[in-house]
Amino acid sequence: MNKLHTIPAADGFRMPGEFEPHRGCIMIWPKRPGSWNYGAKKAREAFKRVAWAIAESEEVFMLAEPDVEENAREMLAGNPGHEIHVIRMESDDAWARDVAPTFVVNGEGTVRGIDWEFNAWGGLVDGLYFPWDLDDQVAQKVCEIERVDSYRTEGFVLEGGSIHVDGEGTVLTTEMCLLSEGRNPDMDRGAIERMLCD
Repeated sequence: MNKLHTIPAADGFRMPGEFEPHRGCIMIWPKRPGSWNYGAKKAREAFKRVAWAIAESEEVFMLAEPDVEENAREMLAGNPGHEIHVIRMESDDAWARDVAPTFVVNGEGTVRGIDWEFNAWGGLVDGLYFPWDLDDQVAQKVCEIERVDSYRTEGFVLEGGSIHVDGEGTVLTTEMCLLSEGRNPDMDRGAIERMLCD
């Protein structure tokens, strides 16, 4: 597994559309008191139901911090024929869509990960929490576990959930997100568009 310093598009990789066939879904077991009230009990029940539903058609990889790993295993068990992989991993919150890697593929089917820089939706300017360093490490750790090479977007902040792609080179996002003062203050719209295309 290598950390690459090239650009996916130049290497012949594209980001597939979210509707294209894929291996599975990454989730994070909820815990953070600031986000999940009452010990996250209701949130965990909801996450369990969502994970069970997803597991009917694809693999589910549930990341769980060490102190809630057993709780995740117990609650996610009992879904006959649809195993959910519980993986011990530290994080700051439960927003896998924003902190886990985005994957790109080439024509031969090789998969690589994109390790976007994450700063809790705005860093010290307008972010939701501090610290966020564990969340920022999730993508790289997932790539290591899955043994895929990865690209790190050092100096470019983006949450995976802030973009939508069609697999043919079109990406949708909002100016409010990527042009916010707390994410990429030194980049203008054109620079961000070029980074997304690359």
